[in-house]
Amino acid sequence: MQKTYQVTPTKFTYGGEVLARLPDKRAVFIPYALPSESVSIRLVEDKQRYARAELLEVLEPTPERVSPRCPHFMECGGCHYQHLSYLGQLKAKKAILIDQLERIGKFESPPVGDTVPSPSQWNYRNHMQFHLSPQGKLGFQAPRSKDVVPIQECHLPDDLINAIWPLLELEFVPGLERIGLRSGEGDQDALLILESVDPHPFEFDVDIPLSAVLQGPGGQIVLSGDEFTILEVGGFPFVVSAGAFFQVNTAQAEQLIAHLLETLPLSPTTTLMDVYCGVGLFSVFLAPEVEKLIGIESSPIAAEDFMYNLADFPGVDFYESPAGTVLPHLEPSPDVMLVDPPRAGLEREALDGILDLKPKTLAYISCDPATLARDAHRLTKGGYGLKQVTPFDMFPQTYHIESVSIFEVV
Repeated sequence: MQKTYQVTPTKFTYGGEVLARLPDKRAVFIPYALPSESVSIRLVEDKQRYARAELLEVLEPTPERVSPRCPHFMECGGCHYQHLSYLGQLKAKKAILIDQLERIGKFESPPVGDTVPSPSQWNYRNHMQFHLSPQGKLGFQAPRSKDVVPIQECHLPDDLINAIWPLLELEFVPGLERIGLRSGEGDQDALLILESVDPHPFEFDVDIPLSAVLQGPGGQIVLSGDEFTILEVGGFPFVVSAGAFFQVNTAQAEQLIAHLLETLPLSPTTTLMDVYCGVGLFSVFLAPEVEKLIGIESSPIAAEDFMYNLADFPGVDFYESPAGTVLPHLEPSPDVMLVDPPRAGLEREALDGILDLKPKTLAYISCDPATLARDAHRLTKGGYGLKQVTPFDMFPQTYHIESVSIFEVV
């Protein structure tokens, strides 16, 4: 039987947990507890240098603790902060970002601003990915497990997705990894995305009119309707194909775009490079402000969408290739560069290419503070100064942190 302890956590850590100390001074990481609370815990992972624990009881709650909205909270693994007030979530994300930049990036007093709140704390997601239980029920994987917890309600999807997913009646199919739903324009259309590890297509039947696409090792197969949906941001209708990345919080994406337009030094003589440009979410709004925009994207699906979405914009060049392949061979240097890498951050070749080109201003959009801190450290070693960091709450109720960092040549 694992040991139980009474501890008082001291701070949030990235990943949805809080940090406390055991009597032997080892760090113990606890989900669903809050700093300054007195809690009873039981160890579930006991390592030489640290431990992990489950929360047994909150003995003395903090005023920041609130009642979760969803009955599946703490079971399904989709949310991490429903027990924390929204103002508390915003403060926690700022504190975590500062901590990561200090510990990993080696910055003293990093210039991190307050977290920009999401216009909606609930029902903000235009894209959801579900797992399928062996009984054919939609759900999410339990924390630190691959077991699927079936759900009866969810408060993160937007109204269109919430109206559709409970109607889906599926049979469990071996190899079917995830079931995605993406909203469409005007709340009238949606795209069903089935992700399979099986290269062979299987039959799929659904009783409601949906566009549906099967994605797997054998490629992409259109099962019904279109292989894309239309998502409107800032009045622009973006074509977004199944398999192409797009920000899940449309209203917050608009605030992030406004921040870029206000912060970046753009003019009619500016050359701007949009690296990891995806379907062109940022390029559409930045291209009219500059003389020339250069997009770089390695995903063939997203690249096709970019070319369609930017077709009517003059002064746009595009490279369909990995950033690390293109950047070392481009010249002259752009005035401004925007990078929006995946969670893993900048690959070494891409970062070296940035340092060789040395744009005067670099905007780094990150969804992972740890890889941001790592890359920020390398950028400052290469001649950049970190001028400002603005966290955006793109994912309320979860530990995920989006941020925009502005670097300038020193």
